[in-house]
Parts: sequence; C-alpha cells; structure tokens
Amino acid sequence: MNLFAEPRPAVQSFGNATTEAIAHRGLHDLLASNDLAAWFQPVLDLHSGLIVGYEGLVRGPADSPLHSPARLFGEAENLGLSAEAEIATRLVVIRRFAELALPGRLYLNVSPASLTHPDLRNGKTAKMLEAAGLSPQQVVIELTENKPFFNVDGIMDALRHFREAGFAIAIDDLGAGFSSLRLWSELLPEYVKIDMHFVQGVHLDPVKYNFLRTVQELAARCGTAIIAEGIEHEEELTVISKLGIPYGQGYLIARPAAAPSLRVPETIRCLLGSARIQVAAADSPRRRQGTAEKLLVHVSPVEPPTHNDAIFERFEKNPGLHAIPVVSKGVPVALINRDQFVGRFARMYRRELYGRKSCMQFADTAPLVVEKNLSLQDLSKTMVDGESRHLSEGFIITEGGRYIGLGTGAELVREITQMQIESARYANPLTLLPGNVPIDESTERLIEEGTHFVVCHCDLDSFKPFNDAYGYRRGDEMILLTARVLSDACVAGKDFIGHVGGDDLVLLMQSADWEPRVRHALAEFDRLAVPLFDPADRAAGGFSSVDRAGNTVRLALTTLSVGAVIIEPGTLRSPKEVSSRAGEAKKRAKQTEGSTLFIERRRYPLVS
Repeated sequence: MNLFAEPRPAVQSFGNATTEAIAHRGLHDLLASNDLAAWFQPVLDLHSGLIVGYEGLVRGPADSPLHSPARLFGEAENLGLSAEAEIATRLVVIRRFAELALPGRLYLNVSPASLTHPDLRNGKTAKMLEAAGLSPQQVVIELTENKPFFNVDGIMDALRHFREAGFAIAIDDLGAGFSSLRLWSELLPEYVKIDMHFVQGVHLDPVKYNFLRTVQELAARCGTAIIAEGIEHEEELTVISKLGIPYGQGYLIARPAAAPSLRVPETIRCLLGSARIQVAAADSPRRRQGTAEKLLVHVSPVEPPTHNDAIFERFEKNPGLHAIPVVSKGVPVALINRDQFVGRFARMYRRELYGRKSCMQFADTAPLVVEKNLSLQDLSKTMVDGESRHLSEGFIITEGGRYIGLGTGAELVREITQMQIESARYANPLTLLPGNVPIDESTERLIEEGTHFVVCHCDLDSFKPFNDAYGYRRGDEMILLTARVLSDACVAGKDFIGHVGGDDLVLLMQSADWEPRVRHALAEFDRLAVPLFDPADRAAGGFSSVDRAGNTVRLALTTLSVGAVIIEPGTLRSPKEVSSRAGEAKKRAKQTEGSTLFIERRRYPLVS
C-alpha cells in the first residue's frame, strides 16, 4: 500500500511567496510536533489464518486537510519537506508499534528518494528502533514507488545496507511501479507485494488470474513470498489462497486502524479453510475425481427475445434435448426445461397467445448455476441442500460467470455412485480407510496444486510381537484404535488419512494446528491402548514375545511413532519422494522410546 502519491497542492499561492512560507511553517510545525497518528493494517498468513505482521500507515490531524496521507506527502513534496515528513512518520509508526506490542513484523514504508537522502542515512532508522525497544529483525523495509527513479544502483546499495543490518526487504505494488522487476531480479527481496489492480476481480478475469499464477510460480523459484494487496471480496480471497499465494492484505481481512485487532474474523478463517485443496477419501481415486466440467454437455443457447414458437420447434426436432439455456451477452439468465415448457405451452390456445412472445414467459429465471471447477462432491451437496427441482431440471455450467454448457442430475448421480464404488475398491478392508492408490493420488494432487502440507508416516512400535503374543484379533483392535485416534486428529476438508497396510498409516495435513493435534493423538493412543494388554503385563509395563530365533524376549508396551515432513510448494516432484522422506522421518521417530512425534525441519531445494 503506497503512502506516497503525486503532489497535490494543499494551498493556493497565486504566486505569493508569503502564502507558501506560511504553509511551509505550518507543515514544518506539524511534523516537528509529531502531531501524526499511526494506523496499522494486518498482513495475514493465508495458510494458517494467523496475522504475521502489520503495515504501518500515518494520518494527519483529523480536523486538518492533511489528514490524508496522499495530501500530507504531496504537500511535503511541494514544500521541500519530504525528508522531514519521512523521519516524522517513521518515528511515530515505530513508537506506536512498540507501544501496542503488536505481534509479528512491522512493514515500514520507505520511499526510494529517502534511501539516498543524507538526512535519512547513517543508521537513523536503526536508532529509532533501538530507542523503542525493537530490533531490525522485526522490521520489513517496504519500498514504495509513486514515480520513476533513476538512481537504481544507489537504491540497491542502500537496500543491501538495510539487509546487512538485519532488516527484511519488500517491494511494493508489483505491476504498478517503474523498476520493480529489476529490483526483484537483482535484490531478491524477502517479499513482493502484488498491486491491487491484479487482485481485485481476479475471480472474473482470466488475464489477472494467469498473471498472479505466473508471479507466484516465479516467486516460489526465487525464494520470495508474495503478498496480495487489496483483497476486498470473498471470491478474491478464495482464488488467491488456492493459487498458493502465502500472504494477503485488504479490507476484507481488516481495515487500517489505530488499535488493530490481533485476530482476523472467524469468517475469514473459515473461508480460508474451505479454500484448501480437498483431499478427503471420497476424492479418490484420481480417474474418478472430477468437477462439474466432467458433466458438461454443450447446448446452443438462445437470447431472451427468442420466440416461444422457436423453442417449441427445437424441442420437437430434438427429442433428447432436456433443456435450453437463455443467455444474454454470454451470461446465463434463465433455463427452459423441456417438460415444464411443453406441458405449459401445449395447452389450448397457449401457442396462439404466446407463440410470438419472448421465451422468458415460460423460463426458469432462477436456475442452478455452477462454475466448471466446482467439485462433484460440492455440487452434490449443493443439489441436496437446494431445491429438489434442480435434480430433474438440470443446471447451467459457467466459466468465469460465462455460459459454457449444461449438466443433468442423472449424470451427477451416476458419477457420484461410480466414485463411491471405486473408493470402496481401494479402501483397506480392516479400517475402510483409503489405501495406497488414493494416498498417492491425493499426494500428487497436493504437489501439483503447489500446496503447503505436512505428511505424517505413523507406525506402531513392537506391533508384530504384540500380534504374535495376543493374536490377530487383538492386533486388529490395536490397528483400529490407531486409525480412530489419528482420524480424530484430522480436520474435515483439510486433512486426509490413509492406511498403507499392516500397522502403517499416513496423514496428509493442511490444518494450521496439525502439530498439537498429532501430539494429542499420541497421548490418546497411550491412554486407550492400555486395556488391550493383560493386567499382569500392564502392571509390569511390558509383555513377553518370541523372536525369530525362538528366544523369549521382554518388550515395552506398544507405542505409536510418527515421522512428519513439512512439504513446501515446488520442493518435491512425486508421491514416491514424499513417501521416502516421510519414511526417513518415521525411522527417526522410532529411535526414541515411547510414543513420539519427530518433525523433519530441513528445508529442501526447489525443483526445476
């Protein structure tokens, strides 16, 4: 968000130097007295739903024409007080950020001109931070642009100086500035902010969508985090989140405020949760996965002025045509169902009365309209929750709000039924959890979507000896218990549980609080598994079994080991690589006695 704008004169001098001098003195006194207010707007982690920092903004006195930051900085530019204005605003923002003890990082707006200004060098910003009890590591220098600058080398040197001092760097308004791409390529900043022009309406504009997708892919390869600015509608947030862009900012999340909230509204957290890639068992196997586009049949639409006689003739010539869409300028406005239309139009005198009138006379003006990328599971839920007529009348399918075809309830039921049959075919017969095929397909889907997720390989310790000592029925109870406590750790729609085979299970987790959930599952396993052992073994804290050499050995009570690997977008190519890394983490977990969670925290390089 740019604090600086093209100069807008706040006073009219009419060539009068005295008037300009008065304005100069008034603005100088305002800046010297620090009669400015600091406001803050949160930056949201779109994966976890947590606030990771705040952009610092300024406002002039509420009763002053300089209340607007654009007016304030424009007048400072006119009167040659830009450096003084920047010093004053940095000071008030830093002090207030410290006073409010806001969490995360402070995103501090800095103009290119100030980076090379002699009054703003020599560690002045670092001294301000030190006086406020803050460190450079808590601050992101956000470079703003409002007009071309030509001293690129000087700007680069200054930004490198900030980075060496511990500051992170962000480039603001990518796509709207003048030198952003060169700075990005040469400086490799920690953050790049996407100008709101490309964010607002992204759900309706394929060009904006492809621009953001390309920028996100480039950022992932450069090790830069994208911040999407100007998010104002739920549809925009959903698209941004699904693209894998890690951070967002805008009025939908929170408006700038003098005392900002420390939490985003629960509605936003729920929206982010629903935007996650769905990896529930019913989504697999992949060849039966699908969206509304899978049901699409193109039927040539008609315009609203089309006469009813023409509609009747189309139905007469095409006995298999169940409906005709009515479209105006590419946007669907109604649906004409065959049975409904013929039943009403064919009555006595109806054709004579209404034959030359608009087809809207007998059209359903509130049809079910769905986007082509809506999953079949969500479409099924929409049909069940909606009006029953949609199941028989069918629905309109759109792309970006524009008509592309029709779908029928009968085809939807057929697809859902087939998906359920194949899901059962690939399920583990004991736990009925998805098996290896759905696990691999869900993993591959997460990789292809560029989603941040965690894979957990879960394995019982000393399970084979337990199975030998107590019999397979008790062993099955142990596996079912493990499946139950791990299932309880999963959040519907965000997390996935699969059964590899034997006593090995896999979790694919997108929930932000996955770690405490898994740790709770381990504690629950330890508590609930105790009754599966005989009283004497429980009292002794272990049980006896026979090893492969025929020797009797004493083993501790069975525990559960979990190896977790955090998968960043663009780091792995295949489910096989994910499985291998998770297997290594599981081995590390099993090296520790008792029920254990081992988290592999190594960063893996991006793949080309």
